[in-house]
Amino acid sequence: MAIKLLIIVIFIGIAVGVGIYCRRHAQSVDGFILGGRSVGPWLSAFAYGTTYFSAVIFVGYAGQFGWKYGIAATWIGIGNAILGSLLAWWVLGARTREMTHRLKASTMPDFFGKRYQSKGLRIAAAAIIFVFLIPYTASVYNGLSRLFGMAFGVPYEICVFGMALVTCIYVVLGGYMATVMNDFIQGLVMLVGIVAVIAAVLANNGGFAEAVTQLSFIPSESTPMAGPFVSFFGPDLFNLAGVLILTSLGTWGLPQMVQKFYAIKTGPAIKQGAIISTAFAVVVAGGSYFLGGFGRLYGTEIALTPAGTPVYDSIIPTMLSNLPDVLIGIVVVLVLSASMSTLSSLVLTSSSTLTLDLIKGNIVKNMTEKRQLVFIRALLVVFIAVSAGLALLQYNSSITFIAQLMGISWGALAGAFLGPFFWGLYSKRISRAAVWASFVVGIGLTVSNMFFGFIDSPINAGALAMVLSMALVPLVSLVSPAVPFEVQPPHAEGAIDREYGRELASEEGLGQEKGSKRDTAQG
Repeated sequence: MAIKLLIIVIFIGIAVGVGIYCRRHAQSVDGFILGGRSVGPWLSAFAYGTTYFSAVIFVGYAGQFGWKYGIAATWIGIGNAILGSLLAWWVLGARTREMTHRLKASTMPDFFGKRYQSKGLRIAAAAIIFVFLIPYTASVYNGLSRLFGMAFGVPYEICVFGMALVTCIYVVLGGYMATVMNDFIQGLVMLVGIVAVIAAVLANNGGFAEAVTQLSFIPSESTPMAGPFVSFFGPDLFNLAGVLILTSLGTWGLPQMVQKFYAIKTGPAIKQGAIISTAFAVVVAGGSYFLGGFGRLYGTEIALTPAGTPVYDSIIPTMLSNLPDVLIGIVVVLVLSASMSTLSSLVLTSSSTLTLDLIKGNIVKNMTEKRQLVFIRALLVVFIAVSAGLALLQYNSSITFIAQLMGISWGALAGAFLGPFFWGLYSKRISRAAVWASFVVGIGLTVSNMFFGFIDSPINAGALAMVLSMALVPLVSLVSPAVPFEVQPPHAEGAIDREYGRELASEEGLGQEKGSKRDTAQG
């Protein structure tokens, strides 16, 4: 116990220390939320990966889909690496960095507002992010709490409060730079931890060959196939493909993911980041789902619901419960790293979006940069508190599983944003009506399915929403007027569009007027 506690204390001390060190980077809004757009490839790639893979993946998804599909669940991790990381960086990275810099956009709603010249789209996108990032943020706490309970016997409430407090301290102090620097450290822990855990679990089952042999004798409830959990595509290829699409293609439309491209340096940094991010995903995502594929070997030990079905969130903690104390300490830090890195990115995205895209100019008309920073920091605290409260409510009322919360959130956000964001980067013929159509269909399909359940799995509903978004945007644009797409070069004077041009001209005029009065006074 002393060893495990020491590991946790050291980890927390480093996280808070990084926050204190990064305070100098958080003195402006651009520095606080984007690190001055000068973050290197290693920090950006690890920030992308650790935001991507949280306790939701390691505990919730790896346990649930490893149980359902066996070793074939590893395909989800491979899809995350190739489609969710490598292709996302290649297709979106450089173009997103260039476009957001030229448009001077700091958030995804800001991009929509300026790219499609619509204040309404900007406000709607901000509202969608505010509503649908909260359940995902709440779900991040759950996997961590189960592992803490297994390792330390600590009540769930204390786990939630502790993680929320530490994350709040270092993000409020250091902003985006504190987040990405901690992400790098936490990512290293995740890489080492995943490899060590897989080796230990396989050793406990007689090695890889023996574990696969035991797994091959276990039948599936859904198919008469012999050895379904060691087959190439598992017992249910259709639903496996749905999970792969949701968790891989979804990153292309999630604001907390694409924002990593806003902040990276230009030049070769994006190509380097793509390679680093992909390697990270192969180890962390591939390793997590591969590990979960052996969950059936612990079928007599895992917790069951009153209906006799497995409690999916308990599968991975059960697999790890017999490991040596030092390794359990590493695993707890692994999941703590994954959870805190994702939580920090989510709340930073939520607070900056709400401040810059909803409050600024709409509720508070004249908001200075100093006041914007105050609002962003205050909302960070609020979002962390709300998500912690929702996590406690979900835990005590058993509303839903981790995977369902994440599926609803990812499906709604990526289903609404994926098409407008992708086509907005590459096509000049996209209309506002197409963007509104994607917003309505993505949110409408996900929310209505949550209440009426016409698609059995929220995972498949989210995957369908993403595919529809990619198809709807160009189709609706064919029959509706496109938004003129003329972007000023970086640092150019003048308007990007009428609304933002007036706002920019007004600010410049005010500055010139103040400068003229100051010069007159000095004269």
